[in-house]
Amino acid sequence: MWVWFCLILKFCAHIHFHILFLLLSTTHTSTLAIPPPPQAAAAGAAPPHVAPRPKRPRPPSGRTNLASCVVASIFLIFIIIVILIVYYTVFKPQDPKIAVNAVQLPSFSVVNGTVNFTFSQYAAVRNPNRAAFSHYDSSLQLLYSGSQVGFMFIPAGEIDAGRTQYMAATFSVQSFPLGDGVGFNYGLRIEPTMEIESKLEMAGRVKVLHFFTHHVYAKAGCRVAIAVSDGSVLGFHC
Repeated sequence: MWVWFCLILKFCAHIHFHILFLLLSTTHTSTLAIPPPPQAAAAGAAPPHVAPRPKRPRPPSGRTNLASCVVASIFLIFIIIVILIVYYTVFKPQDPKIAVNAVQLPSFSVVNGTVNFTFSQYAAVRNPNRAAFSHYDSSLQLLYSGSQVGFMFIPAGEIDAGRTQYMAATFSVQSFPLGDGVGFNYGLRIEPTMEIESKLEMAGRVKVLHFFTHHVYAKAGCRVAIAVSDGSVLGFHC
């Protein structure tokens, strides 16, 4: 920033010096007459005409340099303020928004107190930025009683500016014992139930004006209630 400020100051002083030189050359000129030699004066000859010589312009004073410095500073501050206002009102990076639309268990079985199922989750990811969102470090994690029972990496991709992309993730969960996470009441249905937790995390970057790169992050956590008897999803809350 200071480099640009010095360049602007030097440019203003240079322009001021040339303008002063032109003004003095056109308005402050005088004709210098050289007295004729004695022989020519005695003979009555007319004195020769001498071409006018422009006066040399004086270098800019300290007040002129100070005024140029003040004008350049005000102009630079104004440009910086305009850039900041535009950046924070139009191009400020925002985190993506994740909305989980549905949760399903295509397969489910319980054998000798051990559960095994396939988990599917459908979500919508909206990019509110005015630049494309490139995600490269995203995953879906499944927890039961605080322990991880399933995990899946989400392939890298890109969501255009202001667009919404729908994602579906399906993976098989390794067998695990039900343990103490089984309940016997969910709403008005009195039956064994289990609760699992899903965590969808997406990380990536947004490049503003094709120059400024910002890292953004979004996550969505949901609690899913499942009927142990048939594996139906009783409900989920995110």
